[in-house]
Amino acid sequence: MSDSARLVEVVLPGVVEPEGLQVREAEAPVPGEGEVVLAMEASGVSFAEQQMRRGRYFDQPPFPFVPGYDVVGRVHEAGPGVDPALVGRRVAALLKVGGWASRVRVAAADLVPVPEGVSAEEAETVVVNGITAWQMLHRRAEVRAGQTVLVHGASGGVGSVLVQLARAAGVEVIGTASARHHEALRGLGVTPIDYRDGDVPARVRELAPGGVAAVFDHVGGPGIVDSWRMLARGGTLVAYGTASTRDDTGSRHWPVIKLFARLGLWHVLPNGRRAGFYNIWAGSRNKARFRTHLRTDLTAVLTALQRGEITARVAATFPLARTAEAMRLAESGTVSGKIVLTP
Repeated sequence: MSDSARLVEVVLPGVVEPEGLQVREAEAPVPGEGEVVLAMEASGVSFAEQQMRRGRYFDQPPFPFVPGYDVVGRVHEAGPGVDPALVGRRVAALLKVGGWASRVRVAAADLVPVPEGVSAEEAETVVVNGITAWQMLHRRAEVRAGQTVLVHGASGGVGSVLVQLARAAGVEVIGTASARHHEALRGLGVTPIDYRDGDVPARVRELAPGGVAAVFDHVGGPGIVDSWRMLARGGTLVAYGTASTRDDTGSRHWPVIKLFARLGLWHVLPNGRRAGFYNIWAGSRNKARFRTHLRTDLTAVLTALQRGEITARVAATFPLARTAEAMRLAESGTVSGKIVLTP
């Protein structure tokens, strides 16, 4: 197999430990009509892949498949109907799966340019995390300057971007995190709370006696009730995950269905508060509108990164051949920021 036709990819063959991930060579993809092939420069290890490894992600594809929720790279080859001037440009794309490969085929309409001066690794930290944070903050909760919000997991992948975007918008932020991350959060202007120590709702009430304008909760489980109760009148609860069930066994759908039902009930109660589940793929059936929102929102996040309004938090980088180590580190809960894979 020639170097030009060589592809290195990481395959998730089934429910396995990280060491069960398979690194293999295959034929490089060829772009079809309206497609490009990217030379991958960076892809991330997100919480979604941690769930997929356990067979716990709500709508993951059948095994085996190549994980990789997003990708940053340069356009290596443009297919028919694609502007050849794109070749060589650094771009980002949201995928759900497929990013853990040295060559990735993507629809040209899904590409978002990466601004000059932003590295591939920096951009990678804010693709899925940045879109999620921006849309939850500005499209779902519609938070305004001067309001106070609560961010669970404020030192995590989405949380760390969310708190920075909120502070850049003039929003006061209370963030839950383990004690070792508190100093870094204070440096970002966040008031930290140790979720392992004491009564979080009581501490939030001390800081925001009237309640908070929004709660962003990736944990789910029984604690979602506290998140709802901490809202001020007119506030919004945005749930975006079920991290508390990551290591559970049984149906991967049932915890999400229960959460949907609870949020739906709360949303229709006549008490002036709102609740809902954020899914980054919601509305994707209307491809034109979905792509417009995605390009607009990711461009805004990348521009904020370029301007220094937010900072990229790369916890560590690993080559594809060491993806098992990357997964172990991501799942350890000992790092702050994004674990990035490179070719």
